[in-house]
Amino acid sequence: MDLTSLNTPVLILDRAIVTRNTERMAERMRANGIALRPHLKTAKSAQVAKLATAGHSGAITVSTLAEAEYFLDCGFSDITYAVCIIPAKLAQAAALMSRGADLKILTDSLDTAKAVASEDHGVTFNVLIEIDSGDARTGLLADSDDIIKIGKIIDGTPNAELAGVLTHGGHSYGADDVDGIKQIAEDERLAVVKAANRLRHAGLPCTMVSAGSTPTAVHGETFEGLTEMRPGVFVFFDLDQLARSACSREDLALSVLASVIGHNRHIGQIVIDAGALALSKDISANTRWPQVGYGSVCDPETMAPLDDLHVAKVSQEHGVIPVSDESAYQRLPVGSKVRVLPNHACITAAAYDRYHVVDGTEVVDEWGRVNGW
Repeated sequence: MDLTSLNTPVLILDRAIVTRNTERMAERMRANGIALRPHLKTAKSAQVAKLATAGHSGAITVSTLAEAEYFLDCGFSDITYAVCIIPAKLAQAAALMSRGADLKILTDSLDTAKAVASEDHGVTFNVLIEIDSGDARTGLLADSDDIIKIGKIIDGTPNAELAGVLTHGGHSYGADDVDGIKQIAEDERLAVVKAANRLRHAGLPCTMVSAGSTPTAVHGETFEGLTEMRPGVFVFFDLDQLARSACSREDLALSVLASVIGHNRHIGQIVIDAGALALSKDISANTRWPQVGYGSVCDPETMAPLDDLHVAKVSQEHGVIPVSDESAYQRLPVGSKVRVLPNHACITAAAYDRYHVVDGTEVVDEWGRVNGW
């Protein structure tokens, strides 16, 4: 089936590009002597996970326990749940472990550590302590006394084992240039390695020293002291990553196929059937490229950008493309198709339950994905 025959809007994934992206990241990690534990929060797909773990341990990262269950059902057992857990979710995590999941859970809380230590769920939890290396979201600073306190609580109970430390250099997405990303990558590395060394000097175990974001995995200059990296969006890349020089345009694997549904010549715009729900309202790439709007408009078959056309405004089911040249109406008549490159692949993909996988312009498969929590 030719992709232009699909009903729209629909999520398109280029098989050759995602395969190339995953192979390149795996080779970069191997060359640096470090394990790759891809974060599947972007793809949420077993087929993509198989590509991203090809030729190595099969270890993955997830952002929800629903993802953990889905990937366990698909044969992935070595799973890090990289969101701080709360006591109310321990039973759910334990149920996955009782089914064979080698699940690592995450905390930065003394209260959660005490709950893990005191509650017997019939399993031994593997616990990572989250470190804030500058992202300022969750995590403890590398010199926090609570790191040692949590480590001693976990190490002192039969209900859990201390696996190590984990950080996420998410602030790399806000860097102005490659040099800025390189500095954040080093800050990320130094912070989590410092926390690991503090645990070891306190006589506590620390096997895993986990870091990662796609920009820091791509641009980091040394990974010394780390055991693994956890990039995620590298499997697809997107305009935001392109704007930060983490990839080239040829690395963008994900797009949304949309149809032209209207010409408003009196306003100077073309309207497509991909709006806020199909594209998301993420405008992250606009910090570097204001002309991108909610997505870059491309030829549906060649993926060549259509001049400077972009989705400048969205409502729930409408995307508005400003035009200044009358020829655009002839080139994109009502009923014609375009493909839109999204700003943030993770958020755009979340609106869909599957990928329509293409080889060139031919739809060759459908790959499912898991949503929800």
